[in-house]
Amino acid sequence: MINPFEILETINMIDHENLDIRTITMGISLRSCAGQDIDTVCKKVYDKITMYAKDLVKTGEDIERQFGIPIINKRISVTPISTLIDALDEPTVEKCVQLAKTLDKAAKAVGVNFLGGYTALVHKGYTKGERVLIESIPQALAATELVCSSVNIGSTRAGINMDAVKQMGETVKKAAEITADKNGFACAKLVVFCNAVEDNPFMAGAFLGEGEGECVINVGVSGPGVVKCALEKVRGKDFGVVAETVKKTAFKITRMGQLVAQEASRRLGVPFGIVDLSLAPTPAVGDSVAYILEEMGLEKCGAHGTTAALALLNDAVKKGGVMASGYVGGLSGAFIPVSEDAGMIAAAKCGALTIEKLEAMTCVCSVGLDMIVIPGDTPASTISAIIADEAAIGMINQKTTAVRIIPAPGLKEGDEVEFGGLLGTGPVMPVKPYLSDEFIARGGRIPAPINSLKN
Repeated sequence: MINPFEILETINMIDHENLDIRTITMGISLRSCAGQDIDTVCKKVYDKITMYAKDLVKTGEDIERQFGIPIINKRISVTPISTLIDALDEPTVEKCVQLAKTLDKAAKAVGVNFLGGYTALVHKGYTKGERVLIESIPQALAATELVCSSVNIGSTRAGINMDAVKQMGETVKKAAEITADKNGFACAKLVVFCNAVEDNPFMAGAFLGEGEGECVINVGVSGPGVVKCALEKVRGKDFGVVAETVKKTAFKITRMGQLVAQEASRRLGVPFGIVDLSLAPTPAVGDSVAYILEEMGLEKCGAHGTTAALALLNDAVKKGGVMASGYVGGLSGAFIPVSEDAGMIAAAKCGALTIEKLEAMTCVCSVGLDMIVIPGDTPASTISAIIADEAAIGMINQKTTAVRIIPAPGLKEGDEVEFGGLLGTGPVMPVKPYLSDEFIARGGRIPAPINSLKN
């Protein structure tokens, strides 16, 4: 049991260093809603979501007021929707979009910020429903405001489904084109994973995995500004001191998340799942992972040494977090979404940060190539190849990697896209002009690496 007075030492962090709970995410299983008739399924889905999540937003706001802790988002994750599509008498794109609209309607009814789980897990192969659901993603995301989608195309145990990689490159391209009036905004709600996790509370990749229960509360904490301020006090000290400082700070941040998670669980009568202790940045000045790396001594994020600095940060965050909670999960590390991080934006604009450097950085941190805007005329095969590269990093290194990339229609390198809110501003970053068409056209499955044979 956490004593609420433990939160007092974080008051300064909240007031001056951008510390917050980034999200309370309620996971809801929709497996009981499966059926052959789409209208019946949609009604069951709407009723179940609105029943379980009816008090989620109010509870979050009550906790926020009582403890003085900012809770930025209240969200919902659901069972991969492809499970419901598979059970229909005849899956079609139209039925998928109808279900997506139902999810959007339910999310709006309970007042959450986003709902994740318009998802298919195809790392080893497709079912008929999964293939149709992926085909429907551009239309579904264009027709909804709050629905987020993810597709897992690879894993360490299965290898990489290159047919799915090809399809996802085409899907990302189409999603951008169909929302060209919003600079391809649908792509900001779409993540392509390798080694997706079942309890991730962060969007756009959240879904409730098959191994989860009926309903669960997962919390995602954040605090890049807090870590940077802590490191300002140890300037010039060696990396042992740096790592220890980050560990102690991560412990305090995670302790606050544990308090909020347990309190939300108690008030909602829903089991507590995990605390995801990821450092999730925002466009706000000072709330940046890039600034942490620069505080370690780099002139600009992206300079030589950035990957080493990020490795230290990610490891220290995890070591501090696991001491604060027995139920750390999700992605848990440092996020590096370009458009959502003021320091990353600045580094990308001046050329210090490139897609190639970001790819190297994803070897040692959470997730992957995140919220990266590229020229609108980038071929679908190039997008697929970027996805394949990132999936390979995840597969070989037994970690979660992902791609959330936005080919902004009509824009070119050097332009900027304004998404607003937490999604920030995306500078259009260059991609290699050399084609990968023949590579992607091969299809099939890249075999799992030898390190997958653990038994």
